[in-house]
Amino acid sequence: MDGNTAKPLILVTNDDGIFAKGIRSLTEVMRELGDVYVVAPDKPQSGMGHAVTINGILRLQEVDYMEGVKAFACSGTPVDCVKLAIYQIMHRKPDLLVSGINHGANSSINVIYSGTMSAAVEGAVENIPSAGFSLLDFRADADFSAAKRVARTIATNILEKGLTEGSCLNVNIPVSGPIKGIKVCRQAKAFWADAFEKRTDPSGKPYFWLTGEFKNLDKGEDTDEWALANGYASVVPVHYDLTAHHAIATLNSWNYGEFEI
Repeated sequence: MDGNTAKPLILVTNDDGIFAKGIRSLTEVMRELGDVYVVAPDKPQSGMGHAVTINGILRLQEVDYMEGVKAFACSGTPVDCVKLAIYQIMHRKPDLLVSGINHGANSSINVIYSGTMSAAVEGAVENIPSAGFSLLDFRADADFSAAKRVARTIATNILEKGLTEGSCLNVNIPVSGPIKGIKVCRQAKAFWADAFEKRTDPSGKPYFWLTGEFKNLDKGEDTDEWALANGYASVVPVHYDLTAHHAIATLNSWNYGEFEI
């Protein structure tokens, strides 16, 4: 980047909450690359997916966060944070949107449920180059040093080369041993075999607790799950067009009869 050129404007968000260690780590990296705004949930919003607040109010509170960084805590979801950042705080679209660093994986099917990745997808909807970062460590005091190196590498490449319109990146980082490198992958075919534990609260009323087991059905060596299991950070390009293009020809072969208009 030309030293005479204005610094890129970078928006940082997450779903673990504005005071999580992961987002602080990501902000530290982004502060070296540009002018940073942080707009993130005021409490954990994991598993919110692409939820937006339409039947309630949203609140924003500026917080003392990090030197040189304007930061706001939002009462809403990660997608709410992105929308408010663009249209109420920054008043323009940033040059880069980064989400994370999530405490825990968002590989494979987890991308569907992830608030971290939904914020990045919302960035793609707004035609903002965006990426979500996740470390395969749920601990609050996880070591983000390797994840920060990956985030810097990916963010620098995005700022220099851009992304395909309508897409964003889902980046996951392993925790076991030194990282061997970064692999561009496809999303593995895997799912959660859900189960529920039925429990009883102190008043004697039943409630349910979601559990389950992650099952990877994909044996390919070009998937995010393979890369992570073998010591690589995975990068999966994601887009918000959910059309099953391969199914269109089959559907066009159906007999729909005739309709009178």
